[in-house]
Amino acid sequence: MEKLHKDLDRLGECSVENAMKLNPSKSKAIHFMRARVKDPLNYSLMGTLILEASSCKYLGIILCSNLSWADQVNYAVKKAWKALHFTMRILKKGNSNTKSLAYMQLVCPILEYGAVCWDPYREGQISVLDRVQK
Repeated sequence: MEKLHKDLDRLGECSVENAMKLNPSKSKAIHFMRARVKDPLNYSLMGTLILEASSCKYLGIILCSNLSWADQVNYAVKKAWKALHFTMRILKKGNSNTKSLAYMQLVCPILEYGAVCWDPYREGQISVLDRVQK
């Protein structure tokens, strides 16, 4: 813990030396573990306390402190449904090749993004892409 506090202090000093602007209020502290009892995180950057969070979004992937992928799966499915309904609304009278191409370009990337991380989180079940394509 102390080493992390020192590293955060050095990060603050380095940002001042190199005229980089850091916004500690946009930072979050998060524990990644399944334990129910957690010690509070008291990290600070440049004199500002970093707030603790139960989840955070990093590069478009939702990371939860309890190591569950349910939030990420729900987010991806909801976003894919919106894209699918938009595509269906726009291409009501389009031919099947156009609809298929639109689906592959607009919906599939949403489902595939980050799937390497979160898709196999329930072994023995059909993957998200298999469910949608069937």
